Amino acid sequence: MYVRDAKNRDEAWLLDEIESMGLDDAAFRSRDYVIAVDEESGDRAGFGRLRIHKTDDGERIELTGIGVVPDWRGHGVGAHVVERLVDTAAADGFETVYVLTDEPAYLTQFGFERVEADALPAVIRDRLAEKRRRIDEDVVPLGIDPDRFEMPGRLREAFKNAAAGDDEAADEPTETAEDFGIDPESATYKYDTGR
Repeated sequence: MYVRDAKNRDEAWLLDEIESMGLDDAAFRSRDYVIAVDEESGDRAGFGRLRIHKTDDGERIELTGIGVVPDWRGHGVGAHVVERLVDTAAADGFETVYVLTDEPAYLTQFGFERVEADALPAVIRDRLAEKRRRIDEDVVPLGIDPDRFEMPGRLREAFKNAAAGDDEAADEPTETAEDFGIDPESATYKYDTGR
């Protein structure tokens, strides 16, 4: 499992997943996303993005659109997507990464802390109002100094050993000769037509 930058060919998949998970797709640009990929199967397991807001007093950065495909949940995929995005923000010189979420407990395990709405930069405060109106009234603002990000060891291990949830093929019933109207006791070969 690894996390890479999204490519143009990922755009349709990203839009489908964002829609199916009911995530925020405001100002969508596939190049802003990173994607977690299973190295063995090539399956895409999760994604997230950084959105830069330009203001008169500088730029602010928001972590948004974090999603994990259902079969890959519980394997540290989201944690590694978040880590990659926070590292990118740090490399770009941002001192604070903001996130507006209705799942704050997930992000506080990495060191994100609650930020009072009136302490937010104006552009992030406006996004908060928009997300509360469009997505969920329980959305809360969090922030983190990228240097304070910590990955719990259990999530790092889960990611190293990640494998998709139940394989769809494993759920398929085994087909027998009888399913195709063939009597295995009297048939001379698999496709006996009885002539």
